[in-house]
Amino acid sequence: MHESTLENNMNGKTALVTGGARGIGRAIVLKLASQGTNVIINYFRNGDTARETVELATSLGVEAHSFKANVGDPKKIKQMFDWVRNEIGYLDILVNNAASGIQRPVLELEPNHWDWTLDINARGPLLCSKEAAPLMDGRGGRIVNISSLGSTRVMADYAAVGVSKAALEALTRYLAVELAPKGIVVNAVSGGLVSTGALEHFPKRDQMLNKAKQETPAGRLVTEDDLAQVVAFLCSDAADMIIGQTIIVDGGMSHYWATALGSDNA
Repeated sequence: MHESTLENNMNGKTALVTGGARGIGRAIVLKLASQGTNVIINYFRNGDTARETVELATSLGVEAHSFKANVGDPKKIKQMFDWVRNEIGYLDILVNNAASGIQRPVLELEPNHWDWTLDINARGPLLCSKEAAPLMDGRGGRIVNISSLGSTRVMADYAAVGVSKAALEALTRYLAVELAPKGIVVNAVSGGLVSTGALEHFPKRDQMLNKAKQETPAGRLVTEDDLAQVVAFLCSDAADMIIGQTIIVDGGMSHYWATALGSDNA
């Protein structure tokens, strides 16, 4: 589908992007806005950044709003969707992008670390999707969940986040089957290693990025815009029959890992 056609069928729709103030979330917000989609930017701590993102989206000619809510808190989620219901009245797109997590070896995880990570990364998208579905009634609707390769591959100190992302991908399949009869299409996008502010909390960040680049057949790291392009496609009419899938955007890195593993075991 030509980009102009994609833009036309996104024009005038309304999207809510959780964690949309910065990083991958901001890239998704701006990609959707560039195609004529009005945007609601959910954030938790970064009020100034959220306001900047609203200004950037507005400069693209669409309506943009921000709403502060911790998606790990069911009451805050309900308040956010009550606002959408009262102020806008409908929703066309939900992107469950907000994520958090405790970076520790699995045997060092405490119950509160587990609960915090799973509440934001898995329960949050479930509750947001439950609130969004009635607002999409009769409008089609798209839900896109943002996952990561840690859902299926073991990464150092990533146990809690990896498990939460595996749960998110399973949730994607269940939501997709239950919501498809209502015309709501649900998918997930899983990214390779993307250099964002979130990586500042990882030990040996630069070493990780250099190794990832070397192991990516495409010859470069995945960018925020790479992910945003795929999310926008999944939100378009062209993706009507892509249902319950997790689309991996990693420049071939996961295939490299599989090949390397096969070579070692040969």
